[in-house]
Amino acid sequence: MSNKVWAYDPQSGGQKIPPAIQPRIRQRILDHADKHYAGRFNRIDVRFRGQFCYIDAYTEPYVAPDFDPSHLGESREHYIARLRATPTHLCRLRYFGREDSWSMAFYTYSQNKYEPCFFPDGGWEGTPEAAFDTASVYLEP
Repeated sequence: MSNKVWAYDPQSGGQKIPPAIQPRIRQRILDHADKHYAGRFNRIDVRFRGQFCYIDAYTEPYVAPDFDPSHLGESREHYIARLRATPTHLCRLRYFGREDSWSMAFYTYSQNKYEPCFFPDGGWEGTPEAAFDTASVYLEP
């Protein structure tokens, strides 16, 4: 007799995100970002791969007026353009078959990887909008 017990783990598994819902989810995230975080980013990138939805932001970099990037081998203009083209990873959502119930992993720059995290209400699952709100800590006011 087997002693195996199935346990739900919101940070593993998941289902491939159907192509039919991807545009709707992307638009929900973009609309929420525009409504609540306008001016804090140049653009938001939402992409899908398998059971994951990745959300990145592109922001206007701060470069001190007296900073000279010539020691990096590039002009000030190229340096700023490179920073503008570098995404800020916000979070990764995991799909389990319900459009309003996703798990989330927050991108930690200290570890350079996605780490499981709770939603603000203390639960393991939430909406894409709530995930964006959680990850918006990387978007300067």
